[in-house]
Amino acid sequence: MRGLTTYGGRVGATSVSPTASASDEQRAGKWLLPAGLLAFAAVLGVYLTYLLRHPLGWTLHALDLHVYYSGGLVARHVRPYWNPHLAAPLYDWAPSVSHGHYFTYPPFAALLFTTVSFLPWTLLTRVSIAANILFLLASAWFTFGMLGYRAGRSRAGAALLVSAAVLLAEPVMRDIYLGQINLALMALILWDFSQPDRRWWKGAGIGVAAGIKLVPLIFIPYLLLTRRFRQAAAACAGFALTVVVGYAVLPGDSRRWWLHEMFADSGRVVVFIGQESNQSLRGLITRLAGSTAAGVPPWVAAIAIVTVLGLGAAVLLARAGQDVAGVLACALTGLLVSPVSWDHHWVWMVPAVAVAAHYAVTAMRSQARDGWIRAALTWPAAGYWALAAGICVVYGAWPGALWGKSHILGNYGLGVIPVPGSTPDRVSARGDRPWFTEYHWHGWQVLTGNAFVLGGLALLAVLVGAAIRVTLTRAAGQPLPAISRPLAGPHSGKRREPATSLSTTLASPPGSATDQSASSPGSATDQPASPSVAPDLRREPSAYGFALEPDAGNKEA
Repeated sequence: MRGLTTYGGRVGATSVSPTASASDEQRAGKWLLPAGLLAFAAVLGVYLTYLLRHPLGWTLHALDLHVYYSGGLVARHVRPYWNPHLAAPLYDWAPSVSHGHYFTYPPFAALLFTTVSFLPWTLLTRVSIAANILFLLASAWFTFGMLGYRAGRSRAGAALLVSAAVLLAEPVMRDIYLGQINLALMALILWDFSQPDRRWWKGAGIGVAAGIKLVPLIFIPYLLLTRRFRQAAAACAGFALTVVVGYAVLPGDSRRWWLHEMFADSGRVVVFIGQESNQSLRGLITRLAGSTAAGVPPWVAAIAIVTVLGLGAAVLLARAGQDVAGVLACALTGLLVSPVSWDHHWVWMVPAVAVAAHYAVTAMRSQARDGWIRAALTWPAAGYWALAAGICVVYGAWPGALWGKSHILGNYGLGVIPVPGSTPDRVSARGDRPWFTEYHWHGWQVLTGNAFVLGGLALLAVLVGAAIRVTLTRAAGQPLPAISRPLAGPHSGKRREPATSLSTTLASPPGSATDQSASSPGSATDQPASPSVAPDLRREPSAYGFALEPDAGNKEA
């Protein structure tokens, strides 16, 4: 008997009954969750050991966290941070307020940061480390939820395994080291996308994230182009609410930010736009052009091309049912076209690794009769594993000691991008000069110094190729390969075939009924489902994108 499962509001037919699927889930969870716990505990233990054995400044130099803390104090009118004689105290504070750094976020963000400004600074730094680790785990959890994984041991184990693989990645380490909020915003966005359609406020989380940091605005045109108009409206409403609240509480600062184009002033964010740590298209092109002014025209052309290709691929993937890949393509587009994308902004490599690993395991299913090891080494599974490994290598937090850099964990000395060297801020602050270090990279220096943006372009190219492939296959009326069939996605109410569950894939032995029914032509999966059942399921959709059990409102056909 075929079971119907719902994924964030979408209904799909599976090749096994809910009871069998639950049994597979439990069997896989018996080893997947312990494996995930052991792996994550081992990696976390390495990090905590380093933290305890070294001064706090070696693992946390919370410059950005102090900017948030200071912004919260200014919003609360706490002296000496707040100066009532300034027209915009939030943006005109003295350099001494936060170690020479300025507040570069919308006023609403400062209001949000008032909550953390009540904590003692020493306690806040510890809370920041723990919170960022939790946001990393949450991001992996929501990603697998969007891929259709049940909320249970298997999904938790998969999230822990991916988190273990990426905890020591350079963007993640830098985010923790600086006390940044990129992991928090990514978790908020993924959580919003994972919500079922029946929640009328779905999309508002994206708008709130954009009200804290503007880059998530890239997801609003994505929602419009994929015809999720209600979610786009909720995102716009959420963003507008943050602007209104900012004006109501901090009118002077809001006028300065929104009406005087401070939001477009990259000079407050970076002294030299071609600085090595700016891993965006503008940073890349500026370094190649040899001057800031010469890099502007090709950068404008490049972002136009990348925006069209990136959003186009995201839309095509979403329409083909690959919603998680579509969200990832949209996020990569935002990182590439933003004028400034610091190394710690590239935390979106976390869901990229999760998606690549998911595709690899799904592809292994068709080769499972030859054994799982051989299946992992067979195309296309080997290609997806190579992609996941490549992401970890490019964005890995390789010890700076390998190239004579600082041993401080999280300092700007980890990974591959610091290899060629950069111009110090105290020098670049004097103005653009042709002798800046970044203008004279050559050979491997160009590749390593631009590794994050080049890696993002390569990953986007993979997604563009995948979008073209599935679109042409569907246009020709041919069935999609198993790896390209629609994944669980929260936005559509149409009947879709859900993603192959990780637990079902690994728990089903080669040649089993589950394996045969999923791959045999004319199986239950290929038969249309009864339309009379779908409305019942849509009235009781899953809250987190996982399959419902019969006693939870699901039915069998």
